[in-house]
Amino acid sequence: MEKSAQLAVFVTTRNHALVELPPSVAKYVEAGLHGAENTKRGYAADLRSFQDFCEHHNLVHLPADVTTVAAYVSELADRGLKLATIRRHVAAISKLHQLAGQQSPTNHEALNVVLDGIARVIGKRQRQAPAFTVAELKQAIRAMDLTTPTGLRDRAVLLLGFAGAFRRSELVALNVEDIELTRQALVIHLRQSKTNQYGLEEDKAVFYSPSVDFCPVRAVQEWIECMGRNSGPLFTRMNRGAKDSPAQPSKHRLTDQSVNDLVQRHLGAIYSAHSLRASFVTIAVEAGQSNKAIKNQTKQKTDAMIERYARLDDVKRFNAAQFLGL
Repeated sequence: MEKSAQLAVFVTTRNHALVELPPSVAKYVEAGLHGAENTKRGYAADLRSFQDFCEHHNLVHLPADVTTVAAYVSELADRGLKLATIRRHVAAISKLHQLAGQQSPTNHEALNVVLDGIARVIGKRQRQAPAFTVAELKQAIRAMDLTTPTGLRDRAVLLLGFAGAFRRSELVALNVEDIELTRQALVIHLRQSKTNQYGLEEDKAVFYSPSVDFCPVRAVQEWIECMGRNSGPLFTRMNRGAKDSPAQPSKHRLTDQSVNDLVQRHLGAIYSAHSLRASFVTIAVEAGQSNKAIKNQTKQKTDAMIERYARLDDVKRFNAAQFLGL
């Protein structure tokens, strides 16, 4: 069967000129324009929302006028969406126009004024997932039924998620073959993450704990032994067992939302999956660890991100006034 002729690829530059590139670069162009999978899914949902808004108000969504986008983001703000979420919607609209070779209205100064106004009204400080203490984490582990596969999985998720400062998207993306056990530590090979979208190999190291009950390395080992396989998703959903028998590991990967539900089920509704990462940073800062040491685990790029993630606003726990020597 004869292959269809490959077509040239046209890429829109920042000044909206079209550059013709050879067909051989098509896959790289697509990857460069689309970005990470989570970003693509988020953009798709945001664009559906924008298109629905335009259809409801008889407006054109492509190319969109700056007044249309301004009205849209204002409605999002009125609905109580967070500033970061609104900016993501704007980024999706910008990407839509870029892919279509159209000038984006999101670069207009008038829209920036509207966004600045929204930031002032709804506030730039977003509600952040609180950090739990090590004592709270240990209490949650003690309450688990570790005679069941579900208990073994949940313990491994919490301990690895916390000790590795993982994002939930990174946790659910892990495969068993990404785990390497060494004498010093459990080394996790990250294939891709939010801050590493180019697939450069990054490693996290999780160390043995003196206590068997709270050791993330042993917890992961026991969970893998429970699954009985050496490849595929590391953390999976559970299949309901027969009556009076515990649920068993399935082959289906755990979802982002499932990690969030798992954290709240064991640690409390005030926490979220993001608390795993925030708690690591907070406790590490409290213990006097350097930003360099913290970033080596979190893979954050700047010291400013450490400040953003650390939950150090408890005036009773973190206050220089208690060290005045009075």
